[in-house]
Amino acid sequence: MDVMTDRLTISELHQKVNQEISGLFLVAEKELREGKNDFYLRLKLQDRSGSISANVWKDAAKLSEQFDAGDIINIQGTVVNYKGQTQLSVSKLRFADRSEYNIEDYLMRSKIAPEVLSERFFEFVDKVKQPYLNRLLHLIFDDKDFFTQFLTSPAAKSWHHNYIHGLIEHSVSVAALCEFASTLYPVDYDLLISGALLHDMAKIKEYDSKSNIDFTDIGRLIGHLTLSDQIVCETASKIAGFPEELLLNLRHLILSHHGEYEKASVRLPQTLEAVVLHHCDNLDAQTVGVAQLIESAPKNAIWTEYDKLNNRYYKIYRPV
Repeated sequence: MDVMTDRLTISELHQKVNQEISGLFLVAEKELREGKNDFYLRLKLQDRSGSISANVWKDAAKLSEQFDAGDIINIQGTVVNYKGQTQLSVSKLRFADRSEYNIEDYLMRSKIAPEVLSERFFEFVDKVKQPYLNRLLHLIFDDKDFFTQFLTSPAAKSWHHNYIHGLIEHSVSVAALCEFASTLYPVDYDLLISGALLHDMAKIKEYDSKSNIDFTDIGRLIGHLTLSDQIVCETASKIAGFPEELLLNLRHLILSHHGEYEKASVRLPQTLEAVVLHHCDNLDAQTVGVAQLIESAPKNAIWTEYDKLNNRYYKIYRPV
């Protein structure tokens, strides 16, 4: 069998089913599992175009010691179709030296230009007319170092917006949904939009995304809800006369936006603005997560890969 050595992107692999290929890919996830007869490796491989599941069946335990998640590996294997999903069955692999690749080729990005996202974000900042909230937003996001991290950060490890510029894309989308909701429901616009822009900002501290996305120590032990609340409190303390009631309600938006204790929410939503923010945040996260699964499916697939977070497959509708 001939081995295809041309530079293939993951998005092209569904065209190579039953063919043997080789290439360099980033290991986004790595798990050594115990099968019926022996251990095997379950990998999630990634490049700038997307991600794909891969299995290593032979010498899995030994090979697992040679690389970690976040590394680039050179693999040789066969593209297979398993239950309608394109996967890789890896026969050989080795750790790739830094001289063999440009890491930028393996990091996924938002499809929206960062300049456009930045412009949209600050348009929402400027729509907030309440003087204390407007001052708070500018103190936080006018900090160039902070905003540079905010602009480049992902919004999640694996489920939604898990790519460079994902955090600001998600924040802008949530703000847009909240703005629309404000035309339907009697909410405080300035408070709600401020919560939308601030609710996930501490994800810049929660994730390390230099190669693969993973949690930092403070991300695991404290989490972005509490860290975002801390930033808001510290910044508000620098603004003379910041109203206590306004700060209390803004903090509640941040601390309750996950909606349920089972989903790491510090508090349940207990104001109208908090209820709206939670549902707008969840709508964007869940919708984009499903859309990403559909986009990564082969063009002739009927169902997506299994969504472990929500315990289901998704039917792909293709208009005639």
